[in-house]
Amino acid sequence: MSFDTILYEEDGPIGTITLNRPDDGNMFTPEMCHEIRDCINDIRRETRTRVIVITGAGDRFFCIGGRKEGMEDSTLYAGMLPTLDMYESIDKLQKPVIASVNGYAVGGGNVLQVVCDLTIAKESAVFRQVGPMMGSFDAGYGTWYLEDLVGKKKAKEMWYSNIRIKAAEAERMGLINRVVPDDQLAEETRKWALEIADRGPFVLGAVKGAFNARHGGVGGLGRMAHDQLLRLYLNTEESKELSASFREKREPDSDKFGQ
Repeated sequence: MSFDTILYEEDGPIGTITLNRPDDGNMFTPEMCHEIRDCINDIRRETRTRVIVITGAGDRFFCIGGRKEGMEDSTLYAGMLPTLDMYESIDKLQKPVIASVNGYAVGGGNVLQVVCDLTIAKESAVFRQVGPMMGSFDAGYGTWYLEDLVGKKKAKEMWYSNIRIKAAEAERMGLINRVVPDDQLAEETRKWALEIADRGPFVLGAVKGAFNARHGGVGGLGRMAHDQLLRLYLNTEESKELSASFREKREPDSDKFGQ
């Protein structure tokens, strides 16, 4: 896969998406949001990878938000930065996604790591929500999912006071999972991803689907049923006999249904 604003590479069972705009803080653009979404949709349809890593190019920025230049001057969808398309694709992907935070994760960049299933960060990384300082906000993934991680009071503090949070504190408060020395981030990320990749891909997808069902409403429950329960059912004798009897235009043999 070839893209203009991101890089994608595979290392055995690990697929890595790198936000590749280091001279501009790896900030989202409409094109980047769409490329991340499209890349993940391609990943959904292959079985080579079992774990996905998202990181930023360079050694200073993971991502510090988004730019809206070049978008239509409209209050309709065409005039909005399509971050939701990107977040939703990560959230619904049946494979675990690890954020490997290599620097500042600010604004939409912090929301991005929040949406990922797991986060590992280097010691010098910094996390912050700055929307209200800049006339912006995220009233979906950036609030609900943040509250799940750190609790309502701390999440509100992050949004109301726009505090800077260093990696060690972020780990203590449950905002991220692990902190490693700066020069070991890539190595430790790969080691963790390989450890997770050794788990069964079906069960990992089932667990992620169960977590997502809580906030996903009918979509979350439907995804869980479709991706997991339906696949199990299609392998039962009941399903096979009903399918065969329909094709053969006969009554099904209920003795083959089992218990």
